[in-house]
Amino acid sequence: MKRAGLVLALALGQPLAAQEAGTGGEPLSAIDWLSRSVTPASPAAPPATAKEPPVAESAAAPQVSVKPLDAGSPDAVGLISPRLSGLPRGLWSSSAQDTLAALIAAQKFDTLPAIEQLTRLLMVAEADPPADADAQGSLFLARIDRLLQMGALEPAAEMLIEAGPDDPERFRRWFDTALLTGEETRACHAMRDKPTIAPTLPARIFCLARGGDWQAAALTLNSARALGDVTDAEDAMLSRFLDPDLYEGEPPLETPEPLSPLVYRLLEAVGEAKPAAALPRAFSHANLRRTKAWRAQIEAAERLARHGAIEPAQLFGIYTDRVPAASGGLWDRASAVQSFDTALRAGDAAAVAEALPGVWEAMREVRLGTPFAQQYASQIAEMSLGEDVAGIVFEIGLLGPDYEAVALKHTPRDARDALLVALARGMPDDARPNSPPEDPIPLALLRGFTDQAPSETLARMIDEGRTGEVILRAISLIDEGRAGDTGALAEGLATLRAVGLEDPARRAALQLLLLEYPA
Repeated sequence: MKRAGLVLALALGQPLAAQEAGTGGEPLSAIDWLSRSVTPASPAAPPATAKEPPVAESAAAPQVSVKPLDAGSPDAVGLISPRLSGLPRGLWSSSAQDTLAALIAAQKFDTLPAIEQLTRLLMVAEADPPADADAQGSLFLARIDRLLQMGALEPAAEMLIEAGPDDPERFRRWFDTALLTGEETRACHAMRDKPTIAPTLPARIFCLARGGDWQAAALTLNSARALGDVTDAEDAMLSRFLDPDLYEGEPPLETPEPLSPLVYRLLEAVGEAKPAAALPRAFSHANLRRTKAWRAQIEAAERLARHGAIEPAQLFGIYTDRVPAASGGLWDRASAVQSFDTALRAGDAAAVAEALPGVWEAMREVRLGTPFAQQYASQIAEMSLGEDVAGIVFEIGLLGPDYEAVALKHTPRDARDALLVALARGMPDDARPNSPPEDPIPLALLRGFTDQAPSETLARMIDEGRTGEVILRAISLIDEGRAGDTGALAEGLATLRAVGLEDPARRAALQLLLLEYPA
């Protein structure tokens, strides 16, 4: 139950046509920066001609893969039950697995916090697999890859462990999450205990050294070099990793593209670490470790919290961990958070009211308004802070967990306030936006909660029970709406509401107005 609560906390904060599946033997949603930590299966040998009888290439016993006849699909694996997620158990069961995997891969990464929250929930929800699911689990891998790309490594790792990382494609993803979160010892033990995972030489050498067996690691590298089983680039990197003193003063290694988590950790070990901010979002987890400089920890936490990949409490815990030794930019944000947090803990309403405008502006500038509201809105609501900051308190409350209660207590001061209150309550019938005709976003939001309905195509999918597919398409419509297609925005919101996702629809509407169309 504790685990479910933690994952639920992380989970809850494109064109309609699905993309074609890729070719080349990779899973549909394979990420290019994943470590090649396992050896891919050897290509099939060409068929023997009629003139040549089959000849054995080796006297060794053949390798036989064994799988139970009743092996189920990992697509059913999830961390949050339907009772907790509010999503139906048949979320995916009436849709084709390739269609779902393509829709997941097509989702945008930089969207509203409520939409990112909903997407994470979809990825970790426990549900029945598609009717055409197989033991490979294309939908499961697509969900895992989406979590990895979003930077949500903890739920991805838990799902991989739940499904069993002894499959090569699942193991390489688990291995990478372990490398970025400091859990590589556990992954290396699993690699050692499961020979069928078939680790590559760089991964094996890394794990041997990580386990303290440097002599075996060096012997493995020497043997691989003699047999030509490592490239020159791999040889150079692993040689420096095993004995960096021999290469002191040498020019830096050439950085491969794309940079995998395994290479990232090897470069870090030889003193040639690459800045995580320039790498995919998941790499920022490596900078959350206590061994990293405080500035690096703050930068990583800000990046991840901005997209809901870590809980707000972790970000603000890092902000308040030490005393800033400099000023400007990041340090000013840390100082503002510390001043506000100190006043709040002391229960000093006057000090909170004084610190609130500065810290709120600092958070909004770096798109951290929603994490700030999730962390502090409830405490702020319990204090009497005065009329000077009443507008800020109202906005923070609408972005926090109790937005509807905040709206019910608020007396609108103008048409915009009235619209916000109506959207928070899901009752915008009588609200009228105070917006010029050239800005139709408020009107689109109103339509999404009043007279708009899902298109005929989406309505048919709902009737057919293709709920997960409908939700993914609705999310894409909302993202199109943010880019200017107000008809898509209204339809996307209406579709979420039609499948019972009233809360995400309201949160998305409020965030769109407050974060992207501020007064």
